Amino acid sequence: MSITVSTPSRLCLYGEHLDYLSLEVVAMAIDLRFYATIDKRSDGLAVIYIKDSSIDTLNQKNDKKQYEIKQFLVNDDIIYENKRDYFKSAINVIKKRGYDVSSGFTVTMDSEIPIGKGMCSSSTMIIAFIKAVLEMIDADIKNNKQAIVELAYNAEVTEFNEPGGKMDHIASVYGGVCHIDFKVFDKPVVTKITKIPKGVFILVDSKQQKDTIKVLKNAKDPVIRALSNTPSIREMVKNNNSNEYLSMVLKEDKNAFKAAINNYKILCDFIKEQSANRVTHESFGKNLKMHHQNLREGLRLSTVAIEKILKIAYDNGATGGKINGSGGGGCCYIFANEFVASDIIKEINKAGYPTRLVKAAEGVRVE
Repeated sequence: MSITVSTPSRLCLYGEHLDYLSLEVVAMAIDLRFYATIDKRSDGLAVIYIKDSSIDTLNQKNDKKQYEIKQFLVNDDIIYENKRDYFKSAINVIKKRGYDVSSGFTVTMDSEIPIGKGMCSSSTMIIAFIKAVLEMIDADIKNNKQAIVELAYNAEVTEFNEPGGKMDHIASVYGGVCHIDFKVFDKPVVTKITKIPKGVFILVDSKQQKDTIKVLKNAKDPVIRALSNTPSIREMVKNNNSNEYLSMVLKEDKNAFKAAINNYKILCDFIKEQSANRVTHESFGKNLKMHHQNLREGLRLSTVAIEKILKIAYDNGATGGKINGSGGGGCCYIFANEFVASDIIKEINKAGYPTRLVKAAEGVRVE
């Protein structure tokens, strides 16, 4: 019997490049989903049909049913053939957890999520794949959100010793709007946020591919170096004394370090205001703008195309907007009042960039 599962993409509202610093993020799962349909086999072979990577743009559909095909034996020792051999790593981490997947399976994977655009297409692919396999073998952890997050994170990051945090995995698995505190990185605290200001989110594809691993490394390294000479960012923001430590930071690392501090301050202010029910449409958008400015000027993560898109949006009445994900290309999003959204979409489309209205969505699920 076939089983179909799906999991959502996400917007990072506040906190890009803060999760791996043991800080906090606020992320919203959105109604762009990655789907996997699995059927059990009896020959020990994993056969995977995945939407061709050339179909990589927002709103681009796989009408011609173009798939890349991958296969391997699940009951052998599984050896990685490249640094992102994610289907094999997913099976390995499931087997390390003590589960038997030796029967094999066929899985077909399709996605509404643009590839290589900061929309966590890799993480959602892995989550959907792991969820499908767990459902097929009827594992006792198939509905355990924390377990699925850990399996997906280990398959994508730990197995290949790559940089990266858990925001994408948590946002996709849990769904909705989540405040995620990574004070203890291995045991993040996830709190659902049930109310954000009224407005619409417009996702925009800059049509620029990005090198996520390179971007993560370039953004992470200077901040990690700076922190070797200072207290934690959490402590400095709490004590409001970060300026005292900037002289201890290498000149070439200061801008990135200040950007991380300022973005954490923005996030903390949002959480305080949200808890007191004081977040307005205007303050929410203004904080998104400030967050993007820090990512652009401090971490140099914006591009000419993304700045052009944001300018068009602001010229047509948008309240806020920012890069989505690690940056260096990919997608950005706009926050606006509903009555100006159609004008913003019209003008951005006229400039040649695909757009889509998105909203909060449920996490990983069986369809």
